[in-house]
Amino acid sequence: MSELQLSDRVNNIKPSPTLAITNKAKELKAAGKDIIGLGAGEPDFDTPEHIKKAAIDAINDGFTKYTAVDGTPELKKAIIEKFKRDNNISYEPMKS
Repeated sequence: MSELQLSDRVNNIKPSPTLAITNKAKELKAAGKDIIGLGAGEPDFDTPEHIKKAAIDAINDGFTKYTAVDGTPELKKAIIEKFKRDNNISYEPMKS
């Protein structure tokens, strides 16, 4: 059996700069440096329980496909309400 060989194209793929920065920050932290990593956007906390439950409920209710690019009607309504309540800014949803 011959050894698996990757194509030149695959062998020439460069590592992700974002992941390189993230890994460097982790190395420096492990070495005791006071570092704030601004690479990959991984939160430093677990997903809150109410969000986990909402995600599980959505999956169980069949919401497993991509939504429209501009969001669901419910999301757009919630955003409009948030801006009105918190910022006193009024928006109307765009008509397609």
